[in-house]
Order: sequence, then C-alpha cells, then structure tokens
Amino acid sequence: MTRTLSYAAIGAVVVLLGGTFAASAGWLDGLFGGSSDDVYANCREGAVAGDIGGPFELVDKDGNTVTDADVITEPALVYFGYTFCPDVCPFDTARNADAVDLLADHGMSVTPVFITIDPERDTPEAVGEFASNLHPKMVGLTGSAEQIKAASQAYRTYYKKQDGDPDYYLVDHSTFTYLVLPGAGFVDYFRREVTPEQMADRVACFIEAT
Repeated sequence: MTRTLSYAAIGAVVVLLGGTFAASAGWLDGLFGGSSDDVYANCREGAVAGDIGGPFELVDKDGNTVTDADVITEPALVYFGYTFCPDVCPFDTARNADAVDLLADHGMSVTPVFITIDPERDTPEAVGEFASNLHPKMVGLTGSAEQIKAASQAYRTYYKKQDGDPDYYLVDHSTFTYLVLPGAGFVDYFRREVTPEQMADRVACFIEAT
C-alpha cells in the first residue's frame, strides 16, 4: 500500500458537535507530546505521548460487562461519540468503517469500536444497533456515567452535555479516533479530516511494523 499521508500538526481548535472546544496549548502539548524512543516513529509524521488510553470497564450490546482486554483483541480504531449525534459521529464512524474494509482488502483485520459519551440515552441496544448499522465488526459500548467518564479520561477526550430539551439535547465532544494495538495500547490518533485511504495506509504501517 503506497503511503500518501498528509499529517498536519493538530490545531488549537477542536471541532465539536453543536459547538467548538477551544483547546489550550498546554492541553494539546500534554495530549500529543512525544518521545524520542518511539518504536513506531516511521509510521507517523509526528510524535504522541505514551500515557493515553488504558484499562476500561464498559457494557456491550448484550448488557455484558466487558474490559479493554475483551474488546482490544486485535488492532482497533476507538471513537467516542453518541448515537443521537446528527452529523459528526455518523460521518467519522463511517470513515472508520471504510478504512477497516480497505485494510481487510489487504488481509489486515481491524476492529472499529464506538464508545458512547451519552449513557443517559445510549442503552446497550442503542449502541449495538448504531454500531451494527455501520459495520458488522463494529463494537458498540456504553456503561454507567462513572464508567464512561473513566474511559473518556483515560483517552483524554472531552465531552459536555448541552443545556436544553431533556430528550433532544446535543453533546459537545472531541472527535479523534484512536489506534490501539493489543499489548502496545494507544499508538496513534486520527483527526476527522483524514480520509479512509489515509487512515488505512497509516494503520497498515503500524500492523506491518508490529
């Protein structure tokens, strides 16, 4: 697969559903600071910190409690969003699903994972239906407010429920997709401007390096 990546440094403004989140330079430096001994450096055009991601305990579409070890059994593309999201989440997760299919065409198996940041509305059934409509391999996860908060904090994501109608509210949230490898954990992130082809190309590099 020819690598034709365009990997710009992350900007100071993160696009959010229903609004924007002005990220401080310190927040970004802490989130995506690098290390000189990065074993995957050839797969990136920038460096990332090693303290993103980690253990989580959530609930799957069948109502079963699962951990990161149950879910991350192969390379995974992890995205935090919510099923009521009118535009950003469907586009981003569909992009992730397209990248998974491109990788499958080259014999590489990757799991797309969707973690809700709206546990009030996103039942196991809701996240399961959302995920299955996007890709047969996509894993939809929900949980208690505390479980969602812990997972979000582990990946340093941002979300905030907007005021308004109690049934039809929107949720501001960060829109990164995270590449997580079994054993290695978080290794890279993707902004929403990245195309399916670019994402598949970079993920393939990590898989081949592993």
